[in-house]
Amino acid sequence: MLFVTGPLYSGKRAFSQKFGGRQICDVQNLAANATDLEKLADELAAYDVVIATEIGGGIVPIDPAERAAREAAGRLACLLAARASCVVEMFCGLPTVLKGELPKC
Repeated sequence: MLFVTGPLYSGKRAFSQKFGGRQICDVQNLAANATDLEKLADELAAYDVVIATEIGGGIVPIDPAERAAREAAGRLACLLAARASCVVEMFCGLPTVLKGELPKC
């Protein structure tokens, strides 16, 4: 599984399209309602490409539910990175491989 992460509008989807296969985007949104992040990470690892937007930077929300959702998204990203054969961080349209090697296009 290729795990692609980075801030909003950093080019994650455009970059990921060239790899084809089964892809899922915005998985950080699934974390907020998940009762078992390990199980969710296992289910998502079945995809060829998993894309998550990094939401941990910036001001910490006052609302406890929003803080919990942000925490869950970060924990899910860690679980996905551990399961991935390749992890890529996108920033300004530039991919940086953090783990493994990019699969052949």
